Amino acid sequence: MESIKLSSSAARRIILDAAGLARPAQFGHGIEAAYQLIDKLGFVQLDTNYVVERAHHHVMHSRIPDYQPSWLSELSDDGRIFEFMTADAGFMPMKDFRFSLPIKQAFANKPRAVDRRMEHLMTEILDQVERDGPVMLSDFENDRTEASTGWWDWRPSKIALERMYLEGKLMISRDQKFHKRYDVPMNLVPPDIDQRMPTPEEFANFTIRRVLGALGICSVKEMAWRARRMKGNLVKAELAKMVQQGQVIPVSVDGIKGPLYMLPTQDINPPISGEVFILSPFDILNVFRHRLKDFFGFNYQIECFVPAPKRLYGYFSLPILAGEVFIARMDSKADRKNKILLVHNIHFEEVALDKETIAKLIVALMDFVRFNGCHHIRFDKTNRRDYLSAIAKGFA
Repeated sequence: MESIKLSSSAARRIILDAAGLARPAQFGHGIEAAYQLIDKLGFVQLDTNYVVERAHHHVMHSRIPDYQPSWLSELSDDGRIFEFMTADAGFMPMKDFRFSLPIKQAFANKPRAVDRRMEHLMTEILDQVERDGPVMLSDFENDRTEASTGWWDWRPSKIALERMYLEGKLMISRDQKFHKRYDVPMNLVPPDIDQRMPTPEEFANFTIRRVLGALGICSVKEMAWRARRMKGNLVKAELAKMVQQGQVIPVSVDGIKGPLYMLPTQDINPPISGEVFILSPFDILNVFRHRLKDFFGFNYQIECFVPAPKRLYGYFSLPILAGEVFIARMDSKADRKNKILLVHNIHFEEVALDKETIAKLIVALMDFVRFNGCHHIRFDKTNRRDYLSAIAKGFA
């Protein structure tokens, strides 16, 4: 099939539209918008970092103006979404449940050294959950028999629970304080949900459609990443079939190395509002560093995993998007006790900002302050005092 030729700007607009960042409230308002967003993206990454509000809530709030963090728990309790580890841990529509089964099978088939005590503990816990209902880690006494050697040196009950979760024997739901509750699938998966194991071809086809639906335009590299826990997956082979059948369209973009692909249902000329979005590092738009650099000219890296002396912008720097251009990155922390959003560093990119964009940035910052449960904002460092002065006046 002949590829569609796009300018770099057109490609960016398609990517933003697919990500739900083309305009505010792209999915509407209320808890139904939260479900529609998860259904559109297919996967919202979960992260426990609490420097600012957790990543999954941040992703939702960026797109749903009236978002409430309790909605994810409600959707989970209602059996509309579930939590699992695909490429990463995150929330997915419950209707996609069957496509988590091959990954669970892969975890179960993975060679692992488990002694008899661990096997016995796993059996005991599973029996307890089946008999008495969901459990939390706090329900178990500290069963460590040796001194801890570090953060990842989990005690036996934690290892048992997490192994059974990855292998599909248990599932996770969350309480309002974000604590994990482990339960058996039959108590969390509605009876009308298809639980048949998909074929390798079905799994690959599903992965391709889900990734393209969320990314708009991408290469096979991103599709393979979503299926990376499935060794010998058929993503490349199935993609070739889908292109031949017209289910996927090849795309060429000015200045960007291909091959690239998109779905034929994707709007190729979506409107872009030009609003400002403060994004999570784990937002679907940001998780592939090479895509940001190729399509947006934005060289971004989350630096919480970088040794402190080597950080350029800060521990938890948040990308700031205006229209189809990244205009800044902001290293911030919510001082929840004193109700102050501390901006350690707001670094502006080499992009000229007009008064209208600065005004929209001020609105986005005010909203972000409230979202993090704060009343005030404090700026410590910037590379553009003129822009920061204008922002400070907007807060006065």
